[in-house]
Amino acid sequence: MNEASDPSRVVNLSQRLDPASERVGELLGAVRNIASKRLQQWVGNAFEHVDDALFDLAEKAENNAAQMHYFDGMREVRKRRPAVERSFLGTISRNVGELAHPQQQSSGSSMSFGTVELTLVADNELEESLAITSMIGKNESRLSRDLFAVNQRLSVICGGRKVEDASNPVAPAILAQAFRQALHELSADMRVKLIIYKLFDRYVLSSLEELYQEINTELVRAGVLPQLRHEVLRGDAKAAGAVAGQAPDEAASDIPSDLLQTLHALFSARRGPAAGGGVGMHALPSGPLPSANELLGALSVLQSQIASAGPLPYAQPDDAAALSREVLQLKGQLLTQIGALRGEKPSHVATIDEDTIDLVGMLFEFILEDRNLPAAMQVMLARLQIPYLKAAILDRKLFAHRQHPARRLLDCLAEQAKSWSEESDRDRRLHDKVKSIVDQLLHDFDDDMGVFERLLVDLQQFQDVNKRRSELAEQRVAESTRGREKLEQARRRAAREILDRIGEHKLPPLVHGVLARAWANHLVLTLLRQGETSPEFKSALRFVDDFIASTKPVATPENRQVLRQMLPGIERALRQGLANVAFQEQDIERLLGQLHTYYRQQLGETLEATEVVAVDEDPAMLAIPDSIQPVIDHDATPQDSVEEDIVEAPLDSPEWHQVQALQPGTWLEFCLPDEPMTRAKLSWISPMSGRYLFVNRRGLKVADYSPQELTALLANGQARMLAANALFDRAMSAIVDKLSQPETAPSAGTPAE
Repeated sequence: MNEASDPSRVVNLSQRLDPASERVGELLGAVRNIASKRLQQWVGNAFEHVDDALFDLAEKAENNAAQMHYFDGMREVRKRRPAVERSFLGTISRNVGELAHPQQQSSGSSMSFGTVELTLVADNELEESLAITSMIGKNESRLSRDLFAVNQRLSVICGGRKVEDASNPVAPAILAQAFRQALHELSADMRVKLIIYKLFDRYVLSSLEELYQEINTELVRAGVLPQLRHEVLRGDAKAAGAVAGQAPDEAASDIPSDLLQTLHALFSARRGPAAGGGVGMHALPSGPLPSANELLGALSVLQSQIASAGPLPYAQPDDAAALSREVLQLKGQLLTQIGALRGEKPSHVATIDEDTIDLVGMLFEFILEDRNLPAAMQVMLARLQIPYLKAAILDRKLFAHRQHPARRLLDCLAEQAKSWSEESDRDRRLHDKVKSIVDQLLHDFDDDMGVFERLLVDLQQFQDVNKRRSELAEQRVAESTRGREKLEQARRRAAREILDRIGEHKLPPLVHGVLARAWANHLVLTLLRQGETSPEFKSALRFVDDFIASTKPVATPENRQVLRQMLPGIERALRQGLANVAFQEQDIERLLGQLHTYYRQQLGETLEATEVVAVDEDPAMLAIPDSIQPVIDHDATPQDSVEEDIVEAPLDSPEWHQVQALQPGTWLEFCLPDEPMTRAKLSWISPMSGRYLFVNRRGLKVADYSPQELTALLANGQARMLAANALFDRAMSAIVDKLSQPETAPSAGTPAE
């Protein structure tokens, strides 16, 4: 039996519990058990990934000392992990238990952490504090709705003492600080700790929504504030909307209040003077006008017929034409069904009901014509015409208010559908989620408007989970692309520096090979690690100048003396540079031996015949090096192959200006020859190359184009931008425009086409 259904078990904010009561102990024990179970699982998961993260960093370490820091950190974490986990979970368990005893927390309890204060501390502590502050702020904002409900219910349990984010033992602030305390068990380097904090954020704090929902469900089941709304009510729509996950500007701005009157006037003008008295479908009425209940009853019968046909099949684009005919025929089917229910078929409905029927019909016609939606998604969403017509009859504010749950649900469905393609949804996760919501509305919606809010919350949770996954993948793609571009830029810079310095000099093959291959790689690594303004890079360039100068003829004793003075420095720099690019010791000695032979020849010393041949004909040093060739992109996508066929569009064309105005987050549809249709989001614009990186809804790379290439695709119709505004807003604008054009308006009494 659900305890919340028993009035004696329901507690509201005016009925506080005695903190010393047995029931408070039971409730806090339930909260502690839920928190301990979840946090133990998530913290363990975070530590399971520490080894991999530190090993990857050790492999990429800039020197042996840094590499040893990471390996030492791995050993330390393995040894101290059980103590860290015990300390963390023990602190949280104590904090939950002490909620009912605030007097025990004033004497240095771990519940007194609150927000992080940045004082004059050591650099390491400051870095640690900044990392924790960032984690807390990000997650408190994201979790505000569910955390608010937990705070309110814990306040009731604690006798009315206010529990806030800074004092809730399972809030991000307290969890992060408890974990910081637990990490005192580690003596690892701060770089290692910062990696652990990132994993704690990823695997613990990012999962807290699930914990809060479980705690709220348990406390509601126990009768603690079962009717509590999750929105923070602060007296203004802007604040409430923001907490409910809505953009503040949306919460405060609805469709103009005269929209429905405008639409009514347009519908009346469309039907002509005969419609003025409320006769809509035929000139002569027969029988009384159907009541709202009759309309809803008839719609429920039609809805059950669709639902009883079984679950929706995998939608096919060819279904759109058939559905469009169904949309147009709904009004006639509705009158026929009312006639079957009352024994007499009415010829018309009240004008306001006919307006509603026509408006919903035009909305779903728009959905079937909206190129922002993939055809398969159009077909699924169009099945919602009857549930939405019922909703519009039950609550006519649906068309007037942007924050109406039914409207927000359809907008959210359309926004998710916009990013869908078969390629990006191979597991059909998104397709099946949309299909599930459509099926639930067809099967379950009668007159309970709350179903729209519940399905909206479910869809938003699905969206949040997938968004977190895609953002991680998207970040990896951007970082990989950024890294490749930096490498390409460094390679080109190194090649340019070497070739500029060689100029017209005719270098011996051995010297040319060293510069173009081994030293070019050394320059690339120095650029990437130290940067172009570093002493190391400038020193590497000076070596190039010295190495080239050492090949000039030495005809006088003074010149020979200068060369002899240069050679130790050349050898020293060459040893260091070759070691930097992972030359083996024996290879370095072999190369230096060849150079010694060459310089003895330069200085006029006597050589054996075999030595001269070895210097001039070393085939290993004559090949064109990979290090000064353009980078091959091993992550190239099929779309990259079309770049050769792109014909550039004029730089002053409308498409060029479109490309220049593109912002990350914009969705485009690509229809390339011999490739399936793809929908992709602009994820990143490279500040180095100016290329546009596109990813699919899973955050995986689809393509990257230069501005000129993207302009040409838009001009050729192989790419097009998708609308960023909400489906309902687009539909309302299109409907008003359509009704305002008499020459395209449908005849009186017929649904809009």
